[in-house]
Amino acid sequence: MKRREFSNLLGLGLLATSLPVAIAACQSDSAPTADSGGADDGFVALGTVAELDAQGALANSNVQGKNLAVIRDPGAPESVIAVSALCTHAGCTVVWNGEQSLFACPCHGSNFNPDGSVNSGPTREPLATFEAKVEGDQVLVKV
Repeated sequence: MKRREFSNLLGLGLLATSLPVAIAACQSDSAPTADSGGADDGFVALGTVAELDAQGALANSNVQGKNLAVIRDPGAPESVIAVSALCTHAGCTVVWNGEQSLFACPCHGSNFNPDGSVNSGPTREPLATFEAKVEGDQVLVKV
């Protein structure tokens, strides 16, 4: 066997052995995980019920590319409400104010009701809402 043939076979072998690694790297990260309940229903875990109760709200700035906030529904405390945490006026992150039961925008003073509807401006558009539920001790959101 000549040196050139050996080098070509060695290169082909290295390429073939790295193929599974390349395929695994291209896999989607959006597959359900064990902490999303393991179901293929599109829900992902945002946190635990204990964390929600301790903090008053769960917030995450990267749930499948969305900035979300989850609170207990003031009208039905056994349920949860999930909304986009981005103000529809200027894109600032809204913060849950449990004392006033409002999402407040720190940038221009817009306020949103727990269901995401506008309470006071300058914004005129409501916050986007998402399906959310409690399953076991996990708070799950479908984006």
